[in-house]
Amino acid sequence: MKNLSAYALSWIGMAAIAILNGAIREKAYGPFMGELSAHQLSTFIIILLFGAYIWVLTGTYPIESPTQALIIGVMWLVMTVIFEFVFGYFVMGHPWSRLLQDYNLFKGRVWSLVLIWASAAPYLFYRIRSRTAAGMGSVSRSGRR
Repeated sequence: MKNLSAYALSWIGMAAIAILNGAIREKAYGPFMGELSAHQLSTFIIILLFGAYIWVLTGTYPIESPTQALIIGVMWLVMTVIFEFVFGYFVMGHPWSRLLQDYNLFKGRVWSLVLIWASAAPYLFYRIRSRTAAGMGSVSRSGRR
């Protein structure tokens, strides 16, 4: 599948966005609001940032099929969860209980929405772009259908 390696490498950009987003949360607005509110705002911001980044990626490296889009989403999901636990535990020194707490939706922890979005966005954007391309393909040079 063409472009799959580009999507694997592009995950590094997603990790950089996530680290930068966390640093901004900790330094810029986190001190001025409760931890849960800062977490929720940060989650909303990263969903928007990932959306913009993934939209650019899907324009630069067109996804070829729904299957490829799903593979990319699952690949990003696995890479993100592995990174979060390895980086969080071994680099940041967070205990497992702290790492797992971000998955508790019942306590307002909405990090899971980022994982869902990163997994679903390639498929969603593939569908949007393929519909747009199909619609554009039926327009003649004069602009008439």
